[in-house]
Amino acid sequence: MKKYFENLANALLGQKYGELSSGEKKVIDSIVENTSVTENINETFHEGLTFGQLAADKIAVFGGSWAFIGIFFAFITGWILLNTYWFIGASVFDPFPFILLNLGLSSLAAFQAPIIMMSQNRQASKDRLEQKATFEINLKLELELMRLHEKIDAMQTERKHV
Repeated sequence: MKKYFENLANALLGQKYGELSSGEKKVIDSIVENTSVTENINETFHEGLTFGQLAADKIAVFGGSWAFIGIFFAFITGWILLNTYWFIGASVFDPFPFILLNLGLSSLAAFQAPIIMMSQNRQASKDRLEQKATFEINLKLELELMRLHEKIDAMQTERKHV
């Protein structure tokens, strides 16, 4: 069986089986075993996520939404109105220049930015997995088409000799 792998790898890719990348070996194996190389990357990827990673993704989705922008705009507007002498009088707890509000905004930015970056890094990892899977599918399709052409050419040659 190993000889068959070697011959197939050499015939289709022009390399020895041992010199192929893991993706190329997976494709050759799937051709030999007549199996599919497709897989659902979303399921595979999301099965391995931790609670913290899932939470970071949810926070990033909400933090990048119009709902967040609207709620945040309303909160800041409310805060400023609540702490303006013109509306409340002398009982404000964070008078202009709203130092407590600035501290809260800075803290939010300090926590939200790394969480969003973690989520983006995870999405980039998922994208790389999808690209690898797409490459494997395309390679298998190309190799199977090559094999099909060889079979059709052999059949035409055989028909000419008959």
